[in-house]
Amino acid sequence: MIVYIVLIPLLSSLLTPILGLINRKTGFFVTLINAILTFTIIIYSTRKVYIYGPERYFFGGFEPPYGIEYVLDGLNSVIILIIAFIYLLSVLYSKKSLEKEIEQKRISLFYCIMNLYFTGILGIAITGDIFNLYVFIEIASLSAYTLIAMGLKRESLMASYNYLIIGTIGATFVLIGIGYIFMATGSLNMADLKLRLPSLYHSKMVRTGFTFLTLGLMLKLALFPLHIWLPNAYTYSPSTISALLAGTGTKVSAYALIRILYSVFTIDFDVNIIPFSKIFIFLSLIAIVMGSLLALAQKNLKKMLAYSSIGQIGYITLGISLANESALQGSIIHIFNHSLMKTALFFIAGGFFYKQGIENIQDLKGIARKMPLTMSLFIIAGLSLVGVPFTAGFISKWYIVIGAVESKYYIVIPVILLSSILSLVYIWRVLEISYFGESNGNEHKEELPVPLFFPAMISSVLCIFFGIYTELPVELSKRAIEILWGY
Repeated sequence: MIVYIVLIPLLSSLLTPILGLINRKTGFFVTLINAILTFTIIIYSTRKVYIYGPERYFFGGFEPPYGIEYVLDGLNSVIILIIAFIYLLSVLYSKKSLEKEIEQKRISLFYCIMNLYFTGILGIAITGDIFNLYVFIEIASLSAYTLIAMGLKRESLMASYNYLIIGTIGATFVLIGIGYIFMATGSLNMADLKLRLPSLYHSKMVRTGFTFLTLGLMLKLALFPLHIWLPNAYTYSPSTISALLAGTGTKVSAYALIRILYSVFTIDFDVNIIPFSKIFIFLSLIAIVMGSLLALAQKNLKKMLAYSSIGQIGYITLGISLANESALQGSIIHIFNHSLMKTALFFIAGGFFYKQGIENIQDLKGIARKMPLTMSLFIIAGLSLVGVPFTAGFISKWYIVIGAVESKYYIVIPVILLSSILSLVYIWRVLEISYFGESNGNEHKEELPVPLFFPAMISSVLCIFFGIYTELPVELSKRAIEILWGY
């Protein structure tokens, strides 16, 4: 069953342009069917994993380490569940949003590439083969470059080009790292590598491979200071893609990093043999603060949200690098929660552009009186981003703080408090202008059309739901920890 999780989006990407020759509108419906069907299969497969344990598929019947293996377990089931959900919301949002943001003759091509991107990120999460991981990273990356470039602005092409250059460097590092590890072990299967590597941890070849691999994933993850591709990519891509990349792209890269660090290598290697943990804690704390400060300095709403994502990525990598159960659980929960709240915020920012042509924060004067329901969704997602109690963002930050205390990294607590205050300041700036600013035109109430409002509403409301009813993300993250710690 799990092979269909990748196969259905791949077939949809092939089918979309063919049917688009008959009718341009078929691209949306093929993509929507793909999103619904894949999400349904993922829910069914995830339920089986939690009842019966990990599910595996061997291509061509060749068992690992000789063949390519797909694995669905307690860790990647969390990731593909949120990926598929965000993708479904993005597809629903795209039908109306794309009317103003790309050339209509490119609609079929857009959905073709969007399905291919979906194939890539699902493949990254589900593969158990380290070289296959690289292949899917390239599929997702090449698709993302194309989707960003489809924006109508000239800046879209430059953003895509910069992302292409940085992404290619990152992919090259990943491939070099895989090459070194293969030369040292003779294997590409992740489970097999975990058995073979411990006796080779003092090998310079293994250490070099690890360094290249983690550096490449850091570039893909946009961890500060390797973040330079992200702000423009999020800002100048079509709103559907801004939301999709923010909700899935960096999150699946974070998953890949977790999988390499804890399922291919071990905690002993990460903490004691290579000083990975200390270096990443330092970089993560800088990312948390600098992301918030840079967000505070922005005039463009989408760019503010983009820099905010850099800070939130810092939270995820901080939980990973603290290397204890509580912190890593917080990191996994934050991947889940940040996908929801940042997707919601980009949906709303895209809605402002669709309805009012607004991109800059100063132009939002009085928008709350014109679009009160939409602004209420922005408040919910924004407070979750800050980490206010009873929102999803608070839960993940709480677990990371607990993990920091357990590891005796008390410096983490004031850094998180400072970042939360800075987040409140830039979110409040938007709210102040929206509610108290004097608008130039009439203030006739006119909300977003349903295809735009519904995805934003669902993702925003879930930020409150999972902040109060925390059982699902907490339980899913516990199962993921069990896989990583070998319980």
